[in-house]
Amino acid sequence: MSASESNLFPLVGLQAVANAHNEWVAVTLHVPQASTAPLLAALAAADAYAFLAPLDCIIPLADPHGVDEAVLAQLAPQRTIFRLPAVFAGDKQIQKKCQQWRDAGYRILLDGAGAGPVAAAQAEARALAIDAGGELPGLHQLLPLPGPHLAYNIVNAQQFAALQELGVSWFAGDYALHHARQQSEPEDATSRRRVLALLGLLARDADAHELEVPLKQDPSLSYHLLKLVNSAAFGFTAPITGFSQAITLLGRRQLQRWLQLLLYARQQDDGKIHALLPLAAVRAAQMEALCQLRGGDRDAQDLAFMTGVFSLLDVLLGMPMEEIIATLNLAPEVSAALLERNGELGALLALVESSAPPPDGLRRAGIDGETYWRSLLQAYQWAIQVSRNL
Repeated sequence: MSASESNLFPLVGLQAVANAHNEWVAVTLHVPQASTAPLLAALAAADAYAFLAPLDCIIPLADPHGVDEAVLAQLAPQRTIFRLPAVFAGDKQIQKKCQQWRDAGYRILLDGAGAGPVAAAQAEARALAIDAGGELPGLHQLLPLPGPHLAYNIVNAQQFAALQELGVSWFAGDYALHHARQQSEPEDATSRRRVLALLGLLARDADAHELEVPLKQDPSLSYHLLKLVNSAAFGFTAPITGFSQAITLLGRRQLQRWLQLLLYARQQDDGKIHALLPLAAVRAAQMEALCQLRGGDRDAQDLAFMTGVFSLLDVLLGMPMEEIIATLNLAPEVSAALLERNGELGALLALVESSAPPPDGLRRAGIDGETYWRSLLQAYQWAIQVSRNL
């Protein structure tokens, strides 16, 4: 792709959809234009379905008339869900398309004002998509449909709880970024302090014996580490049963990265992963990928990864970032990025924090649209794996 063509590459955004256990079940693909051409360009540039496996892909259809054979040829029917505006439910041409989509294996979410059982039957939809920022439907509109129903634009835990009570089971929005830290988490706090202590030991190149001490003091942290190293992500054939063995096999660089992510791992086993964990993984992996694509060496990539992981610590800990930075011996460029979004790392962090980065922001960072898209897919792929291993 030439430079001029690359500059025209569409900015496609991804938004994770989670269930009530904070497990990712799908992603929504967002393109700024109503036309399907940008989506086709993005799908043709990389095998998005492979990167995002096993998650379903939700595609909002601003203009369903534009979904033709060329569009369908780029999609995987069994893993694609169309989010169809309810205003089209009475359109005879769209009804015919919906029947064809259903027969081919696609699923349909009916979205917007007028969505309900009658309109859903017309559009072959089995569930509703609900904008949490608008008027919520009544139970009589959801109960006749098998679901799962999706709510998006959720901004806080209160909305999440109300929608769950209504019968919604798929959730999307920024609610995890407004996480209210529970005061009854002393064990979590203790485990996080031990993780930070381990990171400090790694930073000064402590030997394996010193690294084992905080692990032996924390059964939950030990469990997470041994579970991780024995997971399919590493592919070791023989079970790993000792800390020294785990540290040696992982290597210090990998151990440092996983410990950074373990800060977000919920230490008490309540059946849920922490909603911030996969978000931190996406930020870290995308910052590393962008740093590498810009020619950054291994040390620079490590700093980019760390910046992405630590960018959510203020939300996780319920503390100002200034206070957190004061307790950590971070590189000056990482501190500047986290506190003020300054420097190269700060520019990259501002990009990965945005669900739809502005084109001028990409240009200032020296990143074209296709590079951004590929880095986003790589980051989501890694975050999906992380969420299943921690």
